[in-house]
Amino acid sequence: MGRQAAGTDTLLVRPAAAQDASGLASLLGVLGYPCDREEAAGRLRAVAEEPGQQVLVADRHGCLVGLLALDIRYYLPLGGPTCRITALAVSSGEQRQGVGRMLLREAEQRARQAGAARIELTSGAQRMQAHDFYRACGYEDGALRFLKRLGA
Repeated sequence: MGRQAAGTDTLLVRPAAAQDASGLASLLGVLGYPCDREEAAGRLRAVAEEPGQQVLVADRHGCLVGLLALDIRYYLPLGGPTCRITALAVSSGEQRQGVGRMLLREAEQRARQAGAARIELTSGAQRMQAHDFYRACGYEDGALRFLKRLGA
């Protein structure tokens, strides 16, 4: 199951597979979460064991140029499923080429098919260009997020 961009028959959005670990590691580095191939492979295995979680990749001629991770879960306040995008990254050479939009559209479709009432994501306060991109894709500013790091 994959989706090709209109007019760009070389870009395919598909579920990530074990052989994508190297490309996934590179894209996680773009996002600010560097890891090596083995760690990326372990993360893919962990996601595969979690119901409702998926990792999608944008593949151009066998080269990964984008990734999106999503998590669809029951959300008590809404009384139904909701979708959270937990990662979205596009390689620097592919940005502003429609890759991110294509990944978001696929995530939105999967969320709708799962009966999700909404889709949400978090973006670092410093990522102003990303915020502009999300707004241009129809996303609105939402709740303020608080974070507490838990030590060992």
